[in-house]
Amino acid sequence: MPKVEITIPEHLEMQITQLVDEGEFLNREEAIEELVATGVKAYKTSGPVDDEDEPGYEDDGMMGHDDEYVF
Repeated sequence: MPKVEITIPEHLEMQITQLVDEGEFLNREEAIEELVATGVKAYKTSGPVDDEDEPGYEDDGMMGHDDEYVF
């Protein structure tokens, strides 16, 4: 199997570590492999997302509210 080296943001590293610590995956290698495979499948299913057309939910919270989610 080919080996790949990546650099990820610290918050993703912490989430992967937490998933392994909680027993969701046996180790980091398995976690990253499964999460990448799931992401590729989701990408192929939905196609690319053009972030420029979507409002910045991650920056401003849902529906543009900074500190709450509106449903």
